[in-house]
Amino acid sequence: MHAPQMPCAIRPHNDEDALRQAADILQAGGVVGVPTETVYGLAGRADLPEGVARIYQTKGRPQFNPLIAHVDSLERARALIVFSPMMVRLADAFWPGPLTLVGPKRDDAQVCDLVTAGLDTLAVRWPRSSAICALVKALDCPLAAPSANPSGTISPTTAQHVGEGFGDALALVLDGGTCPVGLESTILAVEGDEVTLLRPGGLDRAQIEAITGPLKAAGEGGAPRAPGMLKSHYAPSVAMRLNAQHPRPGEAYLAFGQSPDNFTGPMINLSPTQNLVEAASTLFASLKALDRHGLTISVAPIPFDGLGEAINDRLIRAAAPKEIL
Repeated sequence: MHAPQMPCAIRPHNDEDALRQAADILQAGGVVGVPTETVYGLAGRADLPEGVARIYQTKGRPQFNPLIAHVDSLERARALIVFSPMMVRLADAFWPGPLTLVGPKRDDAQVCDLVTAGLDTLAVRWPRSSAICALVKALDCPLAAPSANPSGTISPTTAQHVGEGFGDALALVLDGGTCPVGLESTILAVEGDEVTLLRPGGLDRAQIEAITGPLKAAGEGGAPRAPGMLKSHYAPSVAMRLNAQHPRPGEAYLAFGQSPDNFTGPMINLSPTQNLVEAASTLFASLKALDRHGLTISVAPIPFDGLGEAINDRLIRAAAPKEIL
């Protein structure tokens, strides 16, 4: 069991003085924790190499893993990447929201090379986040923002999670309450009318395919094309056992549906009614809570339907052997 670090300053996301403080930190090349509808982000100015480097440094994130540039409008997104008609249809349907689009980076895009990790494409999202949109507008600059957690650990869905993860290494977190989606954004790469699913996330596949038709699967191997594509990711500090019909003695249990009889160990039920939206919204907080017990976490089987695809993707990455980076 790991004791949490001393928390950093946590202030309301809609407080004007807190937003000014956040903007000043970002302008000076610093980073702040910000709420979105998916998970909390660790934001820095996308055009300042020192600010983006500080994101990597603070997270302990490998620099070959690209970042998402967050914007406050479709117009600002169009200034960063070349939009195809299919991308426009997807943006019109799902922005602002939990969708990231990857497209060809414009030569004059307002991002530094560290954001793309050397790629000629860029991941862009317009989140449903008044805090990020206000900061982007105030700075007149997109924000690079991966999830606000030490690299490879469980993604944060509350401001308190962010504070526990970074302690006083982070000056400020804007508190927007619990993230309603609770999973990172879905990432799609779009080339003409061809759409590839790089990372399942907070959008149901069926919603996307109603616009795109069947999605292509991302190829295996090579450097990551988008955030969240490392094999070992979103990981607690303890071992995990997936598709466990019943917990074993000495384990913690992440249940889904009916809870097991006569189990007295630590247990959290993602959704007693097997509601995948409820399960997605509580997944990371539940893993974080069980991780504190220092026991192997066994996880009940979860269907791959709808948001179950993204939930299982996160669980498989969390359970993978830790990579040496």
